Amino acid sequence: MSPNLFALLPEIVLTIAGVLVMVAEPLLPAQSSRKPLGWLAILGTALSAVAAFIQHRAVDAAGAPMMGFYRTIQIDNLSVFFHLLIASIVLVVLLASLDYFEGPVSHAGEYYALLCFGATGMMLMSCSVELLMVFIGLEISSISTYILAGFRKGQATASESALKYFLLGSFATAFTLYGIALAFGATGSTSIAVLATMLHSSNTPLIARLAVAMMLIGMGFKVSAAPFHVWTPDVYQGAPSPVVAMMSTAPKAAVYAVLLRLLFNGAPQLRGEWLVLIQFFAVLSMFIGNLGALLQKDVKRMLAYSSIAHAGYLLTAFASFQQDAVAAACFYTAAYASMNVGAFLVLTQLTGYNENLRTLNDYTGVARKRPLLSALLGFFLLSMIGIPFTAGFFAKFYAFSAALRGGFSWLVILGLLNSGFACFYYLRLLIALYSSPASEIAEPSSTRPSIAATLALAACALATVGLGIMPGRLLHLLQRSAPITLQEQPGNSASLQ
Repeated sequence: MSPNLFALLPEIVLTIAGVLVMVAEPLLPAQSSRKPLGWLAILGTALSAVAAFIQHRAVDAAGAPMMGFYRTIQIDNLSVFFHLLIASIVLVVLLASLDYFEGPVSHAGEYYALLCFGATGMMLMSCSVELLMVFIGLEISSISTYILAGFRKGQATASESALKYFLLGSFATAFTLYGIALAFGATGSTSIAVLATMLHSSNTPLIARLAVAMMLIGMGFKVSAAPFHVWTPDVYQGAPSPVVAMMSTAPKAAVYAVLLRLLFNGAPQLRGEWLVLIQFFAVLSMFIGNLGALLQKDVKRMLAYSSIAHAGYLLTAFASFQQDAVAAACFYTAAYASMNVGAFLVLTQLTGYNENLRTLNDYTGVARKRPLLSALLGFFLLSMIGIPFTAGFFAKFYAFSAALRGGFSWLVILGLLNSGFACFYYLRLLIALYSSPASEIAEPSSTRPSIAATLALAACALATVGLGIMPGRLLHLLQRSAPITLQEQPGNSASLQ
């Protein structure tokens, strides 16, 4: 196999899977089930995870990061971690979606293909060490998610969701691209390694500081950090629940990978400047997210504001130094993915395609009719609060510990205060599930979860429990890989050229 092809092996596998789904979809009879296309996408996603594991073995054997495509792609433990995380998210979402799009829609094949293409862009972002390659991956991911947000074409909220996401996403893309252009103007290159060298060897020009700030603004939109969060509640409310499960976790994971490389590897000399912005985004996200969620009656909008708050918690880890920040941020990303994807997949099973359960009142007494799903949703909500022995507890513990080691105790105090605020709206939904309805309410979906959906829910629950009971192993691996991942030395990398 060509070394350059090996550098993008997971992305190539996903691309082939998406193309095969698109080619096969018109060949199926109009009224036939599209489940075989879903299984084809599942197979492709699983093979991409296997390809990422093969890359991990190759990196371990080489003892250093591997470069490809003229040093624009870097295979290292960070890229492998995010490849596996993104593949896992997409895999469980595909499993839970097999019955969700069965019957009500005639274009389910497009859904499976778009998930594959979107994951391809996210993986490309996480392994790119060249800003233009990051931008290409960002666009591939964004275009897919714009379409997926409006996938329920017959509903006005879906069209509103897609349009708002597209328009505001275009502005964010413009900020990112302009920041890349300014970085090229300041350093003569769009390589993160060259950017670091130029900033280290000379007086940092003002244009370089502006470049980093512009890229932070663009990336802040993608992780729904305040004050770039305004799209999040409307998009989450109108998009299908399994799509929200994916877009609230996988694209953000890819962006966090880019931020770790850009800030700690590309612009460590500007730490004093970008750290102020990161802290501002973190504090604003925590307060706006939690206080906004307290005012919501719609459950999906409440969880949207919750995701804004969690972006703030994760960004507190960036206040630490390189090794602690990388480990804490990566762990938080994995923990948040397990519990948030699980929560939205439970909503998928409870509400069905038409999503007839929307407000907190609609969920009143649901536990009497769907006790297992309600218990599972309650477990994920408790993990989001940060109850001990769940993934959410150790995610916050490591993020706040990293900030403490960085010397920012005030940031940790604000984070703990906001965690207290979050208890109110999470517990409000949990109490509604187990309360007696005062009047006639909407009926939850009576359809039993399929075997595939059950596997997806079980995977999320096991990941949430596993990261809560045995977090040390993953954290140790992340800490060990951080220096190799983010200290790129031209003479210390195995070339795939």
